[in-house]
Amino acid sequence: MKTFLYPEDLGPFDKALQEAQEIKKNHYAYESLGHHRTALLIFFNNSLRTRLSTQKAAMNLGMNVIVLDVNQGAWKLETERGVIMDGDKSEHLLEAVPVMGCYADVIGVRTFARFESREDDYSEKILRQFIEHSGRPVFSMESATVHPLQAFADLITIDEYRKKRRPKVVMTWAPHPRALPQAVPNSFAQWMNRADVDFVVTHPHGYELDPQFVGNARVEYDQMKALEGADFVYAKNWSCPGVTRPEDYGKVISRDMSWTVDAAHMAVTNNAYFMHCLPVRRGMIVTDDVIEAPTSLVIPEAANREISATVVLKHMLESL
Repeated sequence: MKTFLYPEDLGPFDKALQEAQEIKKNHYAYESLGHHRTALLIFFNNSLRTRLSTQKAAMNLGMNVIVLDVNQGAWKLETERGVIMDGDKSEHLLEAVPVMGCYADVIGVRTFARFESREDDYSEKILRQFIEHSGRPVFSMESATVHPLQAFADLITIDEYRKKRRPKVVMTWAPHPRALPQAVPNSFAQWMNRADVDFVVTHPHGYELDPQFVGNARVEYDQMKALEGADFVYAKNWSCPGVTRPEDYGKVISRDMSWTVDAAHMAVTNNAYFMHCLPVRRGMIVTDDVIEAPTSLVIPEAANREISATVVLKHMLESL
């Protein structure tokens, strides 16, 4: 596996889930695989779960790990071609990336949407430069449009807690004070569309996800109707994807607090499990009683980030 952005990069889900369960039983089952190999984890943005879980996963596989925080521990990087570099950016990504490749066997990159240009964000402009110029396998630790390590961890969690073969999984938009990327909902939709689940997406008008990600999912604008009979409720905010109104891309066009997941919302479900990728804004995304209930999976879900990253890195090491 040379790149990891989308579910098809991982291969068949049944095999990947089997590997995940094997690694959960023994986190160090493949410890010799990464001996004398180095994982370079590059962060353009803040991180907690992704940084810790991916570093731990690499260590599980016996790898050396280098973590680079671009905003604090490196020269400021220029990403645009054809510019006169007379500002505060001392190095161009086109030189920095192949240099980074000299010091690593596998590279993980975390870079969020900038909301300056939908075209740039949705073409994964920065991540693609690493893929094209590093000479190394590259995986997304959340990029402008996708967060596959999170979605894979979500899939593992749903597979572990499902009570029937084909559960109903509902991803619901919820309010947030800031404009957030669409990476998590995009990937969750992609992965659920390939999984054996009844998948529904619910959000206010104007928050339609890009068709390449929402796929064949059923879209319901009535949140309570969408939640009826749900087995899993995945709450997440995202800013306007700009599908119907490109001029609104990246904007917060609603703060409707009636979409906050509370006990009344969960009451219409099939005693559903609650999921969220974290960090979560309590009182906006979800109420305390829901996230603290026995049916909340936010901690097991976060723990599975280590497992998803271990499986992905295992696949990458096997391709070297």
